Amino acid sequence: MVVRLLHRAGARSAHLHLASLATIGLCVTLWVRAKTVDQEQRGNAERRALFVGLWPPTLWLIGDSLDNPSDLLG
Repeated sequence: MVVRLLHRAGARSAHLHLASLATIGLCVTLWVRAKTVDQEQRGNAERRALFVGLWPPTLWLIGDSLDNPSDLLG
């Protein structure tokens, strides 16, 4: 159902795969930036980077679902 709604909204597998790769870059950026903040805020900054790091597999799998026509007909 979600895949069908995304397809109707114009999202394609390449869009989700690109978003997945972009979140990997965002995660690395946040992680590097976490090393530059003071010790009191470092834990929160690292948790934020790890949270964003959980997004890529989800986005990639949604992109794979958009690529599979049987999921759209369903």
